[in-house]
Amino acid sequence: MALQTCWRCSSRQQISHLPFLASPQARQPSLQLIATFTSSTGLAAPPPKNKNKGNPQLAPKRGEKTTFTKTNKREKVDKSRRPAPGERKALRKRIVLSNTNALEVEGLEEFAPQSLGDGKLRGQVIALPGPVVDQLRAVEAFKTTQGWNLFRKPATLTRKETVEYGGLVKSISEQGNKDVVRRVFIGEKSSGKSMLLLQVLMMTFMEEWVVIHIPEAMELANGHTDYAPLPAEKGQRVLYQQPTYLSTLLGSISKANKDVLSKLNVSHEHTDFPTPLPQNLSLDSLIGYGAQDSTLAHATFIALMKELTSPSTEEYPRPPLMISLDGLGHIMKSTAYSSPDFKPIHAHDLHLPQWFISHLVGSSGLPNGGAVIASTSASNRPATPALDLALSRLEAQQDASKVRPSPNDLAAALKMSPIAPFLRATEQQPTLVPQRDPHKVYDKRVLDVLSNEKGNNLRVQRLEPLTKEDARGLLEYYAKSGVLRQRVEERLVGEKWSLSAGVVGELERCTFRMRI
Repeated sequence: MALQTCWRCSSRQQISHLPFLASPQARQPSLQLIATFTSSTGLAAPPPKNKNKGNPQLAPKRGEKTTFTKTNKREKVDKSRRPAPGERKALRKRIVLSNTNALEVEGLEEFAPQSLGDGKLRGQVIALPGPVVDQLRAVEAFKTTQGWNLFRKPATLTRKETVEYGGLVKSISEQGNKDVVRRVFIGEKSSGKSMLLLQVLMMTFMEEWVVIHIPEAMELANGHTDYAPLPAEKGQRVLYQQPTYLSTLLGSISKANKDVLSKLNVSHEHTDFPTPLPQNLSLDSLIGYGAQDSTLAHATFIALMKELTSPSTEEYPRPPLMISLDGLGHIMKSTAYSSPDFKPIHAHDLHLPQWFISHLVGSSGLPNGGAVIASTSASNRPATPALDLALSRLEAQQDASKVRPSPNDLAAALKMSPIAPFLRATEQQPTLVPQRDPHKVYDKRVLDVLSNEKGNNLRVQRLEPLTKEDARGLLEYYAKSGVLRQRVEERLVGEKWSLSAGVVGELERCTFRMRI
């Protein structure tokens, strides 16, 4: 017979209705029965253990002190190849001068020595000769921003300044007048200053001049090369040499001028040279001493310049000399180098910049003629208020000498003109010379060295914008090369020429580099 009460009810009857009157011994069996017959076993289970204890990766409880132990993790192994020393710089400065995918321009002429200074070539794009391209590459005259990799072969536009300097180079080479052209190229950004300097270098290579080119003046002043003081007498200014850079420069001079220097022999006895020199040594072999050993670079450079600046004779002929530098602003201020008393070294205290500046302003002459040309940079230039002021003063003096009439013409104008009083006032008015800005700090050494009071023939060459005819010639070359896929007509030429304002870099940008 089944029971009328369940086990749960019978278990409850054993529990006293007054638990506070029951003794602990009387409550113990009931607790065991509850634990035995309950269906929720988790209520009687012991409390769970703290899983965070001893595990350093889980956050500890508040107020609990824990100690973290360092786990032995497997180190990540970098399996990629590290770039070799100088590999990134070589890749950054890599120049590609030919593009096989570009169309070959039919009828493209090459520069020739007899075409230098020919005004008929103005507005045409002329290709660079193959041997000269190798020489220009040796002196690092090409820039990565000039777009050489878009065309089949390197070619440049013949502009008004190209014809002018072609005539100067040709007159010095043929007539032997021993003149020295000293210029500073200025202009706005992308106006073609470095390209004009490259064209002048090309002309001097074709005329078999000896070319010494410093491709980037920033490398002389940014503190990336080693330097050492030169011996100086007490009370004299200490100059610093840069042997590694000078050794590299000697190597580029030898590579670019090998055909000319191998025909010239040493004419002086260089007793100050560290090692004895053999008889009838060629200048190319002389350069090898400093190009192979940087400790002999300074002595080799001094001996080489002594030979090249000696007057030319029948026994020892000497060609004209071309000295050029790109980025003039970097050597017109203090450099990143420090003197022994922890003061910044001025660029004019470095031997190589000081040597170039002395030839630029005419302190050191070139007896056999030649050219000394410096180019400023608008895209990579430091703040040099003294250089800007000095160049603006030189340009103002040149402009005043161009527009100033002769005394006879002015006297005739005063008699005939009804505005004679105003002309007399203009005649008596002095030339407006740019003055200093009171809110800027000017370097006195730069102003002194570039002043025109010494009577040197240093001139400032401001690159003018392209004419519409020059822009048409450049656009036709773009169309023949395949980079411009439009018909070159009057409307297109006027549009691109107006948008670029005659600036070469802007014309290239708005023609095929800019995409809308």
